[in-house]
Amino acid sequence: MVEQTAAGKKPTIVLVHGAFADASSWEGVIVRLLAAGYEVVATANPLRGPEEDAAQIASVVDAVDGPVVLVGHSIGGFAVTNAAAGRDDVQALVYVAGFAPEVGESAGQISDRFPGSSLGDAVSPVALADGGTDLYIAQEVYRHQFAEDVPATVTRVMAVSQRPVAASDLDAPSGEPGWRTIPSWFLFGDADRNIPVAAHRWMAERAGSRGTVEIAGASHAVGVSHADEVVELILVAVAETSQVVVA
Repeated sequence: MVEQTAAGKKPTIVLVHGAFADASSWEGVIVRLLAAGYEVVATANPLRGPEEDAAQIASVVDAVDGPVVLVGHSIGGFAVTNAAAGRDDVQALVYVAGFAPEVGESAGQISDRFPGSSLGDAVSPVALADGGTDLYIAQEVYRHQFAEDVPATVTRVMAVSQRPVAASDLDAPSGEPGWRTIPSWFLFGDADRNIPVAAHRWMAERAGSRGTVEIAGASHAVGVSHADEVVELILVAVAETSQVVVA
């Protein structure tokens, strides 16, 4: 449980999903955080590009009364990285198999920097009326590509309900990173087929991660398959960046 001390208000945990998922992918994390006494917001990420996504997340943070811990999964890491920059109400960043870009970097550049991603072979493009393209993971390979350590009964629903990412989002450059001034923590699996594990390790080291958790055999959907570990790391971030007592 968590106790609010006279010296500080406990933070609201804002969860930001990435591509090929939606806010329901945080269900296990949400249940555990609520049980621990936290206010939680699992917001919809537009997945249109770093600038638009960050503006949406910033508006959510603006609506919160008090401090915030931002948690980003996958390309949701771009959103929290950019939304947090220059703010003093975001006390910690937690990356869950998430991108932590430097200014000017794109998701495609980071993934291509290291071997190991098979996402390019798994996506299915859908042409949009405005001339753009949305990307989905083909349903028949969704579990293997995205969430192989999650039960098939769950991944069948995830595959059907996934939110697409704009193809242009993968090549769009990031702005100034919030992790440069805000403490950050990282958690990822070594069986991630979307973002190479070497990329996760590199980003965590570059950001000066306060604590890095690497889970053997965990997929890109590590927030679904390892909700306990995700919540544990979030609570570490809370305890180390606030006056809140976590018991």
